[in-house]
Amino acid sequence: MNTAVSTAIPKQLASGVASTAAPRLAPPPAPAQAAKSLRHVLIDLQRFRRLPPTLALAWLVIATAALWALVPGWFAHQNPVVGQAGQQLLEPGLAHWLGTDALGRDLWARVVHGSVHSLSGAFLAVAVGLMAGTLIGLLAGAAGGRVDDALMRLVDVLLAVPSLLLSLTIIILLGFGTINAAIAVGVASVAGFARLVRSEVVRVRRSDYVEAAFGSGGRFAAVLWRHVLPNSLTSVVALAALQFGSAILSISTLGFLGYGAPPPTPEWGLLIAEGRNYIATAWWLTTAPGLVVVAVVLAANRIGASFARRPA
Repeated sequence: MNTAVSTAIPKQLASGVASTAAPRLAPPPAPAQAAKSLRHVLIDLQRFRRLPPTLALAWLVIATAALWALVPGWFAHQNPVVGQAGQQLLEPGLAHWLGTDALGRDLWARVVHGSVHSLSGAFLAVAVGLMAGTLIGLLAGAAGGRVDDALMRLVDVLLAVPSLLLSLTIIILLGFGTINAAIAVGVASVAGFARLVRSEVVRVRRSDYVEAAFGSGGRFAAVLWRHVLPNSLTSVVALAALQFGSAILSISTLGFLGYGAPPPTPEWGLLIAEGRNYIATAWWLTTAPGLVVVAVVLAANRIGASFARRPA
């Protein structure tokens, strides 16, 4: 009798535990997951619709330029380097949307394919300035004392030299080309990133949660990586977006002066320089690439301004 009761009770307990645990392990039904995903999509669409028209237009311009750089063959099927006989200095029309240059090359194809050089150079310039400036600013703001003084004096020296003159000096040392021009522009922007990162690190370094992390036995490098650096990059991202537009303009300026990509590379600044001799008879040679540079730079500045207005 006791054996039967003792065996029955565990079975009842086991069945009760199984019945209570089963609903917890059961996955949610598929319709509920689909409805949840659809709700997130609708929320994202509503956020996109609430974007200001100027910001939406800026994102559209940047996305178009990025697609030009990634897949230029989708937008321009003609050769941007080889010209066609008898097609010199044609006005914009259906056959050639932006006309042709003095060698019979399609200007639309050259502008589209030139985005690869201009945008990649701008990305490289921003990456160089961002990484080097963040490292200098982080060390200066976190270490303080003599390290801060020494690094900030170096930054002051970089700020004392005009950015264009510093870029030209570095290009003369490294040589001509888009990559060297991008590195030169990036080095010229290191000081701006370093000063901003240093001020943000000093502000975050004095926060209560950072002091608590140090007080709980956290290592110096670990606290900087987990707490100080992530909370100091909000303003830096906005500056990087603004610097992207400035880098495009600087690289185009160097290309216009002849320090960028050599001919026949279809770089935007070089396109403007090649068309200045024909500005009286073929206005489209300078107007079209100039308008593209202005549009991309203004779009990047608009996006950077929107990042700067976001609360930290």
